[in-house]
Amino acid sequence: MAIAKAERLMNLALCLLGTRRPLSKRELRESIEAYVEAFGSGAGGDDSFNRMFERDKDDLRELGLVIETVESLDGEIGYLARRDSNRLPPITLDAEEAAALGLAAKVWQQARLAGAASGALQKLRAAGLPEDVDPYEAHGALEPRIPVHEAAFEPLMLACRDRRPVVFDYRKANAAHPEPRHVEPWALECWRGHWYLAGFDRDRGAERVFRLSRITGKVRSRGGRFTSPVPDVVTVRETVAGWAGETADRSARIRLRGGAGYPLRARATAVRELGDGWDELEIPYGHGLDAWLVEFGPDVVVLEPAELRADVVDRLRAVAKG
Repeated sequence: MAIAKAERLMNLALCLLGTRRPLSKRELRESIEAYVEAFGSGAGGDDSFNRMFERDKDDLRELGLVIETVESLDGEIGYLARRDSNRLPPITLDAEEAAALGLAAKVWQQARLAGAASGALQKLRAAGLPEDVDPYEAHGALEPRIPVHEAAFEPLMLACRDRRPVVFDYRKANAAHPEPRHVEPWALECWRGHWYLAGFDRDRGAERVFRLSRITGKVRSRGGRFTSPVPDVVTVRETVAGWAGETADRSARIRLRGGAGYPLRARATAVRELGDGWDELEIPYGHGLDAWLVEFGPDVVVLEPAELRADVVDRLRAVAKG
């Protein structure tokens, strides 16, 4: 179905770009094979066709196609996409800009977006990327990688792109069994080596962040549109950082077993050896730290503040109860 929709949108875009005069809904319905197959060339199914056409038109506009609505002298509404309004300026990149794009694309060479990244570089080359610039070799000593092991990554990435609600089973850090979550996905963020989904949780009526490694089973798509507005990119990233414990407004003291908890040691503002195989660390304390500390199990003991210690103990007891 996704392929059929993409083909239908492409044919609609070609019709709107190829016409020299505005085309009415009737003319577009009779010209595009997908519309003819679904609704015929007569007047039947007008309401269904109108709904599909409006959705298709909105999708093309969201993709960046400038579609004009023109009313003729007799009051008939027509549509067209002028080529001069939909033509991008020539792309010119210097060596440093090309190297930056190449480095970004190289990040994905071991991930599911490798094909898309390579295709993007080929398009840049066709659009004028200097032939003597090899974006893959500009900084050969750097080997950036973003691991993508979770099966939920690809369907969620597509759902974010298409603004499509999803359903998945999610197990919280302090829960023994997963629960279904109905989510309007906004964006995926990689933080501390883990992928997170930021979105609107319909059941809770609020924005939430989900760690992909805690999603169990398949991600299922749902019909319909989003019921909550999507924040801008900056807001989503701040939400991901806040829910994952990135934002800290105070400090916490913990005991950490020697040779364990290297991510905690990397964030520590002070480290003191206690002997007997334990160290004392002072680390930034923000939202989500209790859930993170639970993951280290018996290797971590919270000293202060008292509320953080209580939250960690509650989570451990919930896990122990199953």
